[in-house]
Amino acid sequence: MRNLSKSKLMAYRQCPKRLWLEIHKPELKEESEATQASFSIGYQVGDIARKLYDPEGSGNLVDIDTLGFPGVFAATGEFLKEHHPIFEASFQAKGALALADVLLPLDNDSSAWRMVEVKSSTSVKDIHHDDIAVQAFIAQSSGLNLVSVSLAHIDSSWTYPGGGDYRGLLNEVDLSAEALTRGEEVQGWITGAQGIAARKSEPPAKIGAHCDNPYPCGFYDYCSKDEPKVEMPIQWLPRLHCNSWLENGIHDLRQIQPDLLDPIQQRVQDCTIRGKEFFDRVGAAKYLQPHALPGYFLDFETIQFAVPIWGGTRPYEQIPFQFSLHHLSADGLLRQEAFLDLSGKDPSRPFAEKLVAVCGSKGPVFVYNASFEKTRIAELGKRFPDLSKKLLAINDRVVDLLPIARNHYYHPSQQGSWSIKAVLPAAVPELSYENLEGVQNGGMAMEAYLEAIHPGTPVDRKAEIEKQLLAYCGLDTYAMVRLWQVFSSSLSGFAGQ
Repeated sequence: MRNLSKSKLMAYRQCPKRLWLEIHKPELKEESEATQASFSIGYQVGDIARKLYDPEGSGNLVDIDTLGFPGVFAATGEFLKEHHPIFEASFQAKGALALADVLLPLDNDSSAWRMVEVKSSTSVKDIHHDDIAVQAFIAQSSGLNLVSVSLAHIDSSWTYPGGGDYRGLLNEVDLSAEALTRGEEVQGWITGAQGIAARKSEPPAKIGAHCDNPYPCGFYDYCSKDEPKVEMPIQWLPRLHCNSWLENGIHDLRQIQPDLLDPIQQRVQDCTIRGKEFFDRVGAAKYLQPHALPGYFLDFETIQFAVPIWGGTRPYEQIPFQFSLHHLSADGLLRQEAFLDLSGKDPSRPFAEKLVAVCGSKGPVFVYNASFEKTRIAELGKRFPDLSKKLLAINDRVVDLLPIARNHYYHPSQQGSWSIKAVLPAAVPELSYENLEGVQNGGMAMEAYLEAIHPGTPVDRKAEIEKQLLAYCGLDTYAMVRLWQVFSSSLSGFAGQ
């Protein structure tokens, strides 16, 4: 019998087949960029937690990379004798093993300990209850006198004061009453998981909602390779709760009666089946008619940090570091303004000042998905009260192009999406984000920004990143100009511009 790690047990809880593949065919696993990023964030939060729970630096780290197995268990046993904080304390019992993020001695009893599991989320999630139950059971079963178990998560309302002072970053929640009483349940999971691990062949499992819940499974591509290839999957129907349909064998949107769908879903279904574009030119133009030129077309790029690096910012706060703005005059003259700060300093203040300077005082400010830009502008207004009036005045002028696209335009190539990256190549075929070098989406923009502000990035590479970011964000706003032209095409005197 092998010792199963906590992560293996959680994989079993999600899907027995996932556990089997983790053990017997790990080479088939393909982690997404988002999953890899979450690992990186977790390591960063863990480093901060060690400083918060051991400010004097008297604690001990059980370094698995150095000690390996079974060395970590022996080291943990020795550290338990010292009555100091222990990080990554390692325990094995009952056919399972676990590493505790933080283990703290109780001041009033040298033989008693409390455990703290540290998460990069901003709240206690359902899966965390199982997580800490496993941790507590394995530690107790190994002989540890564990009297308290808590979960520390990030407090997204906390503002970083700067200077490396992260006191207040983590909010600790006591889950002892639950975690210390689920031993029999956890033992059942271990027994079941051991049975799966011992199988010579993979257990059967169908593709379903569990593939992404609670975490995206890296074996999805492998498991789905033998699934029926659907020409028109029902997942293209927006706002459709697909699971119940899939469970009943409904995979193709042609199998669904139109009267069971809302008007937008019906439109997607009809356009997809017929292979025809839908464009309500009159309705689109009517929506835009009250918003006369001159007009501004605006787009932001933002970055967020689980552990803030700039004073005055909060965990996971969307901090704008770049914008592009195209200005279209009443006579059709188009010009662009741009802002991009790659200095590594907080870009918020210069961003806000430049935004106020280039947006003028009148004329519509077109965006695509207004809630994003308007929220960022409002946040900047709160941070910089002296600019608040001018920033909020920009918000009052914002006009969203997304509802026009959603209500008046659809092309089969969009596959149920109204993101600008799906609509643009359909409505304006000569433009495409695929022609950009380096940065082609928001996620890539964030990665490029982090690389650019890193002190070790060479000057020539930083210049290359700057060029790519400017091109990407610039295409976002130029795309809006072109979409505005398409949607305005039935307005008198403008068609064809």
